[in-house]
Amino acid sequence: MPDISSLQAHAEHLNRALEQLLATKRGAVPERLWDAMSYSLLAGGKRIRPALILECYKACGGNDPESVMPAAMSIESMHTYSLIHDDLPCMDDDDLRRGMATCHKQFDEATAILAADALQALSFELLANSGHTAETRIELVKRLAIAAGSQGMVGGQMLDMEAEADGVKGVLEVERIHLHKTGALLRYCCEAGALLAGSTPDQLKACSRYGKAVGLLFQIADDILDTTATSEELGKSAGKDEVQNKATYVSQAGLERARELAEEMRDIALEACEPLGSEGKQLKALAHYIYGRNR
Repeated sequence: MPDISSLQAHAEHLNRALEQLLATKRGAVPERLWDAMSYSLLAGGKRIRPALILECYKACGGNDPESVMPAAMSIESMHTYSLIHDDLPCMDDDDLRRGMATCHKQFDEATAILAADALQALSFELLANSGHTAETRIELVKRLAIAAGSQGMVGGQMLDMEAEADGVKGVLEVERIHLHKTGALLRYCCEAGALLAGSTPDQLKACSRYGKAVGLLFQIADDILDTTATSEELGKSAGKDEVQNKATYVSQAGLERARELAEEMRDIALEACEPLGSEGKQLKALAHYIYGRNR
């Protein structure tokens, strides 16, 4: 098994930072809204997206991890917003997330939507208020807006909903959906870490290529787990993809071929790390870890 002890360390560091951040907002935010934001943002999870920012930052020569925390908290805020919306009855309609009631079940739909909206706005606020140069902050805000918006995650969600209604034909269409829905934010994380480190063009290209491969790898592993794992193991409802006629790698290629595709994406991610030399060791470990989720 790869050494992913840093993943837990990153998660613990991030959780403390998020708790401190929310504490500063408490008096300025309506209590029920604050409760809903906190409930979802502090619900746990492996915090892979912030870890990718931090590990790409270090792989590109960054040596001040604390300076990257605003970006790490930003991406987790954006990700949590997307999960709240994804779970709504009008989207994927789920009652369970990370082993807990989803936000709209714990509170109500209107509160959940507002909590998600607030977390999306918070993600940009964190980048704008970070201590980096104006040029870096603008670049990060622009890239996050593209990755999260109509050209990225939101556009991917639309494609996914259309595929659910109309059917999907083939793995390439599934890949197109998830390069946007799941992959865009994961790729952003890797590029953001590189940019924050003042990377060379070759380092940025390597991190971007790694992020693209890891984004697809993450989704393939997720599709496999939805078929093979229990709800207790997943922390969310298992088997929903098939019930909802979702466009997945398993539905289009079968379980064994999906596992082969996961292996291919892992190998592409590993190869992308080569220009980073020994500094890419932890990124390789993360790729192995994400690949191992499907077993």
